[in-house]
Amino acid sequence: MNEQENDQILQRRKNLEEIIKLGHHPYPHRFDRTHTITEIVENYRRFAGKKEEAELAQINSELNQVHVRVAGRIYTTRIMGKAAFMHLSDGNERLQVYIRKNDVGEDGWKLFNLLDLGDFIGVSGFLFVTKTGELSVHVEKLSFLAKALLPMPDKWHGLHDPELRQRQRYADLIANKSTRQVFVKRAQIIREIRRFFDERGYLEVETPMLTPLATGAAARPFVTHHNALDIDLYARIAPELYLKRLIVGGFEKVYELNRNFRNEGLSIRHNPEFTMLEFYEAYSDYRDLMDLTEELITGLVDKVCGSRVIEYQGQQIDFSNWSRLTIREAIARYWPSEAEKPTPDDLTTRDKLIDRFRALDATFDQSASYGTLLGELFERVAEKHLINPTFITEFPTELSPLSKQFIDRPDFVERFELFIAGMECANAFSELNDPVEQRRRFEEQMLARARGDEEAMVMDEDYIRALSYGMPPTAGEGIGIDRLVMILTNQKSIRDCILFPHLRPEKG
Repeated sequence: MNEQENDQILQRRKNLEEIIKLGHHPYPHRFDRTHTITEIVENYRRFAGKKEEAELAQINSELNQVHVRVAGRIYTTRIMGKAAFMHLSDGNERLQVYIRKNDVGEDGWKLFNLLDLGDFIGVSGFLFVTKTGELSVHVEKLSFLAKALLPMPDKWHGLHDPELRQRQRYADLIANKSTRQVFVKRAQIIREIRRFFDERGYLEVETPMLTPLATGAAARPFVTHHNALDIDLYARIAPELYLKRLIVGGFEKVYELNRNFRNEGLSIRHNPEFTMLEFYEAYSDYRDLMDLTEELITGLVDKVCGSRVIEYQGQQIDFSNWSRLTIREAIARYWPSEAEKPTPDDLTTRDKLIDRFRALDATFDQSASYGTLLGELFERVAEKHLINPTFITEFPTELSPLSKQFIDRPDFVERFELFIAGMECANAFSELNDPVEQRRRFEEQMLARARGDEEAMVMDEDYIRALSYGMPPTAGEGIGIDRLVMILTNQKSIRDCILFPHLRPEKG
């Protein structure tokens, strides 16, 4: 903190002491408003901008009868002798207020002169439009509500340091209205998702966030210890196995908007704590969920963005143009060299995939399986090109331990991942409901874990028992809410779509 900022803080504290000496409570308990600032701006916006003298006189004759009590944070102050203009904000809209010494009295004027930018005040008065056409409140009484002891961020011109904005989200929200709009839109997205599933007969449920096993996905968990039970518990990495237990129990359509936790790296696309939508529907398969997902997201774009063609980081995304490709078709389509472009049939064996890695002059694990190599090749070659919404299907069985295999192709499963703007945004499959096969898949995962794969799944005996009671044909899906919000609000980093993202400890 520099010397100038220290001086400002000292002056603000002195001003608060003087306000207390005037008889004002430093932090009063309430203020009764007749309107929010946003309500006044929206209700009387039609009068703003009027400047013609005769029309202005008629407007003010009407507005002067409207008495209001409003409150907000001081954004600007302009003093003109024994009168002043200020702008107050409720975080959404700003409203000008006009204060005159003759109207608020000696004590009110003393209070005004002890106010700082960022303070919260309440005003009582009547509405009018100034000669410059600005809707305003002519103040008759001034109330002190809270002192800002720290100077406002970046003098209201916008807080630009990304790390500071994410670390001090409160300051970011004060300085940048665009930040507020992102999170208002995020709330709208979540509200529309709930409406979508509720209207289709899904039941919203809640499943444990602390679990005795880290199951439901391939990821490294956070672990803690429960003292009373003397057991380790894991912050959930996915609610999948609990939601499928509910399908076993007789709920045919369930969804959960949930928080998941994965003890993994930080990036512009990853946060260790994130929000997922997961939903499951009995008597359906992954093809049904492709149709449902397209309907869900297209509807969200219509409601939230107002157009099916949006811009994301300089690229146009057309949500009226959906594609479906197998993982091998995507590799073939986006192979970088036309002369060496493979067909999907050229990607059917491990040896052929190794040849493709060598053609790219790319490093790879010489001992990796066919499925692992196919997944890595897709990530290298195709993923970044999937700008418009694209369903990628037919994943190798070994990459999908909870998915049902194709009847005629047991090496592949009925699964899709949805990519938008080059990012995976959803993962879904026809759920494996054979308890014997599920046990075998878990055992394979346990072997991988023994070989050092810390993200491989563990055996869940209770889930095997649940499947043994019988689960109908079911399809399930998870959609990453944070990434979806990134795209629909045109944010480069996932941290700009999470109010309080995780960051490295603050220096100093």
